[in-house]
Amino acid sequence: MKLGMIASSVLAASIAAIPYSYAQRTLSHAHAYPSGTLPHEAAKQYAADVEAFSGGELAIKVYPLTLLSGSEMSDGIRDGLADSGQVLTVYFPSLYPHTNMVNESSMQLQLFDPDLVDNGRGALAFEGAMSEFIFEHCPECNQEYADQNQVYTGNSASARYSLLCTQEVTELAHMDGLRLRVAGAHWSRWIHELGGTSVSMTIGELTEALDQGVVDCTASALPELINLGMTDVVTDITTDIPGGVYAGASTASTNQDVWQSLTPDQRRALLKAGAYYAAALPYESVIRVGQTLDRAREAGIRIHQASPEVLQATREFVEKDLRRNIGYYATRHGITRGEEMLAQFRELLEKWVHLVQDIDSTEALGDLYWNEVYSKVNVLEHGV
Repeated sequence: MKLGMIASSVLAASIAAIPYSYAQRTLSHAHAYPSGTLPHEAAKQYAADVEAFSGGELAIKVYPLTLLSGSEMSDGIRDGLADSGQVLTVYFPSLYPHTNMVNESSMQLQLFDPDLVDNGRGALAFEGAMSEFIFEHCPECNQEYADQNQVYTGNSASARYSLLCTQEVTELAHMDGLRLRVAGAHWSRWIHELGGTSVSMTIGELTEALDQGVVDCTASALPELINLGMTDVVTDITTDIPGGVYAGASTASTNQDVWQSLTPDQRRALLKAGAYYAAALPYESVIRVGQTLDRAREAGIRIHQASPEVLQATREFVEKDLRRNIGYYATRHGITRGEEMLAQFRELLEKWVHLVQDIDSTEALGDLYWNEVYSKVNVLEHGV
């Protein structure tokens, strides 16, 4: 009798588990970084959050680097090779011009009071402003994703951009002829203005390019030194130029057919997980800046700050470039309301600079992003 009761209990448990097993749906998520890096760890946490917030109805399988490269990501998600992925819009200037134009205003952080934006708070603020702007104020941005059979479900931002180089770059004279790998047209315009030349390439090519002398420096967030294994090739870091952040990334851009096949609650789960995903990348990147500098010093890399002349030249460039950017995108990409967009974004950025002042954890930042932005997205209308 006892054995029969046990058998019946096991059978009942097995039967109860069947609907859950069949109900759970696994989605693939791709990014262009190796295992063990911050982006991969953030993606794994995103997967855990999706499963938790969906009550186990959704699971995420993360593919680091192997499924799609950065340059393949947009088309791969469009065509369903991955259900979602981190789209770095700078790789696709003709596909995401509105998104890129706003992202390329990030050097305006150099014009804010350093007491408000230093220690990483500028990155946290820019990320929040970028998310709010795209979700609530940029139908053109969302249409860009829709044109690629994608739905925007979250953003990501880097820590402040610095120069990672194979030589010292601190003076205006050092800029003359400097070959700089850039991840955005604004940084390209900056180095040209100061006398150097820009080179565009994917992150997968970067370490070898520095090692072989194809470029002298990369403008990158400091944690990329570790993420991309550059400690053996970089000899000098200048921490405070060019400044700005990279926030033109849809962290979990989702295939539109997949999104539309989800229930409203499942879409909301993706958005909530996306809010914390959006928080993890800039906050943890900022935390790792200090750790990266320690690793750099241990590796014998020299740490510098730019001269006052270079900082002043950079601020003067930013003020001109914010105006020039409007004309550039109107002529090159047909953007008709660039001035209105950048003015609106500036108001959001000023608001977010103050919102993030007391943030002291990834969880607190995720809560802020969720409460201020992501929870307000209408899942019955967004992406459908």
